[in-house]
Amino acid sequence: MRTPDYQGGALVNLAAELERRMTGTSPSPPLHPHLAATIPPAESYLLVLFDGLGDFQLAHPDATDLRASRVASLDASFSTQTTVNTSTLATGLPPSQHGLISYQLRLGSKVLNTIYWFEEQSTPSSVDPTRFLPSPNLSERLRTAGCRVVATEPQAFVGSPLDRMLFRGAIVHGVEDDGVDVALDAVRAPGTLVLLYLPHVDAAAHAKGQESDEYAAALEYASAVWNRVVTEIPDGAVAIGTADHGHVDVAPENKIALPEADRFILSGDNRVVYVSGSQSEGVALAESLPATWIPGVDAIDLWGPQPFHPEFKNRLPDGLLMADDGYALVPAGTTDPMIGHHGGATEAELRVPILVS
Repeated sequence: MRTPDYQGGALVNLAAELERRMTGTSPSPPLHPHLAATIPPAESYLLVLFDGLGDFQLAHPDATDLRASRVASLDASFSTQTTVNTSTLATGLPPSQHGLISYQLRLGSKVLNTIYWFEEQSTPSSVDPTRFLPSPNLSERLRTAGCRVVATEPQAFVGSPLDRMLFRGAIVHGVEDDGVDVALDAVRAPGTLVLLYLPHVDAAAHAKGQESDEYAAALEYASAVWNRVVTEIPDGAVAIGTADHGHVDVAPENKIALPEADRFILSGDNRVVYVSGSQSEGVALAESLPATWIPGVDAIDLWGPQPFHPEFKNRLPDGLLMADDGYALVPAGTTDPMIGHHGGATEAELRVPILVS
């Protein structure tokens, strides 16, 4: 386990780099100079977000075309989950500053599922997603500077709580296909940052794992989209590909059921369980599992530097159960049908690529 490089080598710094080029300023540090030099200057940028395509996964035989465009790699934000990292991109801030520090997020005595926006027993949350992330976000800052953000997402996501949380201030297009036509048309206008979101690699990794035919097909699809973007990107624009996290496969026998824990509130995910409760009992629990206990106070840097979000410390767990490599921890009363997992701080989960057209 190591702390992401939020000072210039992480996903938040890629967002800051693009914002600074377009507006002259950003709340987070830009990329380290050697990383910034891999991205040519442009009037507009098309950011292709391949959900779940970690840097290590570019070694797959069906990732050849993607690998050919790789110029460097970055750290995702911790925890290595989609909502955590898309919030980083939406705000240009690390989790310590935007406040969404885990997929299953403890808010007081309740736990919010930050994708589906429900609490225990699938109860819809009363938390307003449009006000959840700090204001102004990246889209709003760019708009104030005379620029714009255009985002594509699957049509089924449009109007969802996640959509309303992330894309406040952006122009959103719901698409039934890959969204490339919309993205290429939008990026022709100077002063535009386009986000093209592709969920296919993540979905295949979760369902079937990285050794499956379905995963190979997802990589082929992602490669075809990227090749078209590279071929058709208009003059004056640059395409950048990256991801929100990587993936690791977990065998069924390595999915470890957690005991009943009435004295704990569990949040986070199956690779890193956030535990709110007694420190001594958390240590004892870790000793019975293929996991390491890390006190919350020792883990603060994982989420990023100050100035902290006003609710950051209230949302911090008392400790983390970091599953050993190749393991997942399954809360009592739940099932885990997935093969691919993420959320942890291994290099395979943490490192994401930079692709440049």
